[in-house]
Amino acid sequence: MRVLLFVNPRSRRGRRLGAAVRLQLTRNGIEPVAESTAGGPIDAIVVAGGDGTVARYISRAIDLDVPIGIVPLGTFNDLARTLAIPLDLDEACALIASGKTRRIDVARVNGLYYATEASVGISSRIARLQKSGDKQRFGFVAVALSVLRAVRFVRPFRAEITYDGGCASVKTIQLTVANSQSFGGFITVNDAAIDDGWLDLYAVDAVGLWPAIRVLAAIVTRQGRSAEGVRTFRSTAFSVSTRRRHRITADGEPAGTTPARFEILPAALRVFATEQNRFGSPGERT
Repeated sequence: MRVLLFVNPRSRRGRRLGAAVRLQLTRNGIEPVAESTAGGPIDAIVVAGGDGTVARYISRAIDLDVPIGIVPLGTFNDLARTLAIPLDLDEACALIASGKTRRIDVARVNGLYYATEASVGISSRIARLQKSGDKQRFGFVAVALSVLRAVRFVRPFRAEITYDGGCASVKTIQLTVANSQSFGGFITVNDAAIDDGWLDLYAVDAVGLWPAIRVLAAIVTRQGRSAEGVRTFRSTAFSVSTRRRHRITADGEPAGTTPARFEILPAALRVFATEQNRFGSPGERT
């Protein structure tokens, strides 16, 4: 198997383990090549990094009609966890060498692909406050510090949402459009899946310390859909507009501003993985 290998150079673990990834792929009978020296057909793309790094190469994999292999080296690795891809480097490379693939949905916003979630609101501010140097040195601690800084600037905003057969107006501090059942580093939704053909939109209207704590507790205990202060919708596409432009992040990377259209591309991407699950139903879920 001949693969294009991309290692995130900004990642603390990517810089430290890039050579080990190449070595382990080679030991498993895989020939990793750089894009500049590929010089011929390839069988797959392998990405060593986190969710944002993987998202950058989704369009390339779709255009080439080849699967993506993931060696999880990020902070949260939501996509790898969703797909039951081993977090151990050697085991992840062995999974790629096995050749086992599955198809998953991907989403798109403002022309950019993402796999797990796109957000407007407090999480976008958190992503902007994170400095790559601090994240490389301190990992999750740097993310936690960004959260504390972002909370100081929380302001609700009005969002107009249209979706399959409906529309809604929400006042929110956080709007997330998820393609996966796992996102945000610790959020898991039991009745969603990355291959169910749906997007799930979550609008959090909790303002103040105690309402925010209640919502957070519900999310951690996997009761996010039923939490007071959270509205959820299910659709194949969402259009979101706001009075003033708000920045969007997709899998932790900048993805333009509102107004924006979020859409699902069912079974658009092949990935090296084995676990399967499918379910879902349409409409608003409050």
